[in-house]
Order: sequence, then C-alpha cells, then structure tokens
Amino acid sequence: MCGIVGYVGREHRAVDVLIDGLRRLEYRGYDSAGVAVLHEEEVVVRRALGKLVNLEGVLRDQPVPGQIGIGHTRWATHGKPSKINAHPHRAGSVAIVHNGIIENYRELRSEIEDSGGTIESETDTELIAHLMDRCVLEGQDLLTAARSTAARLAGSYAFGAVSSEAPDYIVVAKNGGSPMIVGLGEKQTFMASDIPAILPYTRQMLFLEDGDFAVLSEDGIQVVDADAHPIERHPKPIQWDPVSAEKGGYDRFMQKEIFEQPRAIMDTIGTRVVESENDVDLNGIDLSAEVVSNIHRVHMVACGTAYYASMVGKYLVEQIAGIPTEVDLASEFRYRKPILDASSLVVPVSQSGETADTLAALREGRSNGSRVIAICNVREASIARESDDVLYTHAGPEIGVASTKAFTTQIVGLYLLALKLGIVRGHVDPTEAEQRVRELMRLPRLVERVVGMDSAVQAIAQKYFHAQDFLFLGRGIMYPIALEGALKLKEISYIHAEGYAAGEMKHGPIALIDENMPVVVIATKSHVYDKVISNLEQVRSRDGEVIAIATEGDEEIREKANEVIYIPDLGPYLSSILATIPLQLLAYHVACLKGTDVDQPRNLAKSVTVE
Repeated sequence: MCGIVGYVGREHRAVDVLIDGLRRLEYRGYDSAGVAVLHEEEVVVRRALGKLVNLEGVLRDQPVPGQIGIGHTRWATHGKPSKINAHPHRAGSVAIVHNGIIENYRELRSEIEDSGGTIESETDTELIAHLMDRCVLEGQDLLTAARSTAARLAGSYAFGAVSSEAPDYIVVAKNGGSPMIVGLGEKQTFMASDIPAILPYTRQMLFLEDGDFAVLSEDGIQVVDADAHPIERHPKPIQWDPVSAEKGGYDRFMQKEIFEQPRAIMDTIGTRVVESENDVDLNGIDLSAEVVSNIHRVHMVACGTAYYASMVGKYLVEQIAGIPTEVDLASEFRYRKPILDASSLVVPVSQSGETADTLAALREGRSNGSRVIAICNVREASIARESDDVLYTHAGPEIGVASTKAFTTQIVGLYLLALKLGIVRGHVDPTEAEQRVRELMRLPRLVERVVGMDSAVQAIAQKYFHAQDFLFLGRGIMYPIALEGALKLKEISYIHAEGYAAGEMKHGPIALIDENMPVVVIATKSHVYDKVISNLEQVRSRDGEVIAIATEGDEEIREKANEVIYIPDLGPYLSSILATIPLQLLAYHVACLKGTDVDQPRNLAKSVTVE
C-alpha cells in the first residue's frame, strides 16, 4: 500500500534515488511523503503532507546531502494524514519507514509512555523506532535491535531502519503480508516495497520472506533469520523494461493500460493454448484426470475488482467445467469459518499478489488441506510464493490505481482454468473445445477493435458527465461486469454509481430512475436477452436515459436506447471481456471531463496490504 525505498552507495546522492523511487511508487496511493538521510553522523529527516512535489520543495529549501537514506509515501492507517504522522519516524538515533499494521501498538504505546518516552505521532510506526532506539542505547547494534524489536511486534510489517550509531548500513525486516525487495548493484544496494522503484538502478533483486532480516551496505546484502543465523538468498534477474512503467505517450497511465489490453490478453494466453489438440496447457500445473477427479468444489477468494473477476470465474467454472463454485470476499472468507477440505480447490485472485485479506484467505485454505491455485500478476509475490501453483496473468506493471488490464487478464486466466477443468472432466466435448479455443484466439483482435471505439465512447461521456448518479444493469455473466463498470466510475470520477442484477431492478433501484439518471444496460445477445430488454424498457418508461452495450447487428435496440455501443459477438463467455472495455472507457472519459485525478483517485491505494 505505502511505498518504501532505501539506498546505500556512492554512485548517487541518496535523496535523488529516494525521490525517483518514490515517484515510481506513486501509483500505490499516498497522503504524505518523507526521507531520512545519514549526513555527518546525524539522521536528517524531511517530511511533507500531500504529493511528492511538496517534499521536493522542502528538499530544495533544506537540502540534505548524504549517501545512505530511506524514503516513504504513506497511506494513513493509524492517525490522520498530517506532516507529524508522515514517515520516516525518528526516536533518538533511529529513523524508521514501515508498511503494515502493528496490532499490539496500544500496549506498546502505553509501555513507552509509562517509561518516560515522548511519542509525537498517532502512528504505530513511531513505536518501532522507540523500541529500537532503546535497544541501541542498551548497547545493541542496529541489526540486533531490529531483531529484538521484531520479537515484540504482533501484526505485519516491512520496515527499514537507519541510525546515527550505524552510519554505514540500513537494516531491513519483513513479516506478514507487506512485501520487501532488496537490490544489488556495483558497490551499492537498494530496498523497495515494489520492483519499479529500483528497476532503473539494478535488475538483481532478492525477495525477502517472512522472518527475514537484511543488512544493506556498499559491500552487499546479508540476510539472517530471527536468531541471526545466515540465510542463503540468491538474487533473481528482473526482465521488466523500465519504459513499460512510463506513460508511453498517453495522457494518463489508466488510458495507456486500457489500450494495452489486447497485448496483455495475448501475452496471458501465450503458449497455453494447444490449438492443434484443442487443449490447454497451464505451464506445468498438474490438472490430470486423477487430480481433477478429487476436486469437488472450487472456492474463489478476492477483493475489489478481482472479486468481480472471480464472480465471472464462478460462472465460467460452473458452466464450462460443471464444478460447484463459491465466490467470497477475502475479507469475509476466513471469518465465516468456510467448510474446506482436501476436495476443495481454493483460487485466490490478486493483481499485486500482496493483498492482505486474500493472503489470509489463502492460508485458511491451506490450513484445511485444500489445494491452492492462484491467479496473480506479479512473480515472487507473497500469494504466488505461498500457493501450490500459480497461473500468472501477464498484464505487466499496472500503474493506475483503478484496475483495467489486470481485470481482463484475470478473466482470461479463469477462463483458461475453467476450460482445462472442463476438458479433463469430459464436461467439454471435442466440438465444444474447438469452439472455445477458437473464441479465445480471436479475443485479442476483437478487444483491439473495441478499444478503437474510444472516440465514440468519449462523445457519450461528454453528454452525461454532469450526472450525479449512474445505474449499471446486467444479467448472468454480465452482472459482475455491471458491478465492475459501476466500481470504475465511482473510483475515478467520484460519481455515485451502483451495479445491479437487472432482474432485481424492480426490487428497489427503480425508485431512483428519472430523467437525471443515466442507466447503463448490458444487453448483449444471450439466453436472457429478452429479459434484459424488458428491464431496459421499464427504465425508458420512467424517462431514464439508457446507454446500451449491445451485440453487433442488433438494430432493434437503437429504438429502445438513447445511446448504443456495439461489441462483436464472441459467445456466451468471452463477450464479458468485450463488454468491459466500453465501461472502462466511459469511466475514464467521464473522470477526465470532471477533472479528477484519474491515476491516483483520492483515498484509494493500488495494493491493500493491511486489513
């Protein structure tokens, strides 16, 4: 959620690396920023409320030379957004940046205050600095102080620490859902909460695991466990191109990522489709007949947009594979005590692979003996590492907070999984398998066609961006697409929007419909088409403004809707992806016309790594 960057070396000024890295993590969402740099045996802290530009202004007025430092962009958890609550936090000689939540912070705060400590902020992070400083004052080196302090913390954390008593290195610790990456360069080392922050400086990276502690110095990286025993961690080369994390000529990251979907979908399909055999090869995931025969139920768990992708996935697995499937919000899953066993397949779906609730749901499944196959976009992420198998989506870095290409590639991943299960179980016969494979291979090209409707959708947005409320309606597999369309609009334009199953419209939302409420109706050709048209006509009879998503060739709908956006017919399943694209474009253009921050909408973060 929050961004962390750290640097040790002589090649660059620390603040230059820190600010550059934090800028590459802005997509995560944040409300304040700060740095701590070691200079002349002193830890110098600079912080600012709001965007990085404010911190840069502070640093211009109060420059900080130095070759070792840590930086942070904060998204408020404990304590409101303010300069005093911004990271880094300092106590005595120690300064800290931290992601995660310390669950026993109340007890620790009372203990520190009772012993005479003065706590300036409302955060849980400052308490880590106080505990470590106390250890340093007792004669412990910074690594030992980090280990001693971590033993007292309940909850999740990834933190980096510097101290004037340890002027040559940074200490890093990780436990729980918060990711931490360290990078190796020539006589320089780096730390970050995500790969893009340090990718311009090194491609050799180590992914710390729970319980790891690391010392970063010019001489390299030393990793130890809680008892100070050395741990062998080998760097992995990262192949991402830094340019892929830039806007590439588009006005905004979200726009770029909408237009990248044909490529992202093609990459996700990749070589997984064996056209000559009308089969699917999931890169070594064992879904043999023997294994699949033992899967009696599928449980999909996810949050936010990934939850709506999973709702589509439920439809796919039940219809294509014939396996009963449940979909849970990950934040509810473990608390409802789900009935799981070895015959259950748990499928966590996450773009970042670090979503705290989804990770907890995964662990719930494993603790009950269930097999876990994750749908994830980030290699070496926590969810990927802790799953039995991973079906990676290949969307590439998604910078915009509102998910676009990650969502559609998640549906592609779930479709591949459903199709493989259906073929192995014999629920999909050879004729249908050939048809489903053919549809899948047509998908990237048809997505490209729909993305090409951008200007037409922009014209529709121009007519309706003043509206204060929107309603999105869909049935069957298009119901979660309606939910996703409403979510996109509310996320980035701040317009109130609701998604509803069209058949439920008469059970409440119909009371809201008048000439001031645009209603987006997904009315593509399907076995429930006539019923959706009936719902559409009920909207029109109450003077509602109808924006219809329809199948090419459906000329009759023009007489029933104010605006029509046509998409190609790609069958009952993958048409859901085609219907998603106009809704993304509509939300994007409405938000641009309203002048909101499309890539970093208020109060939202890209990766929610705390509960």
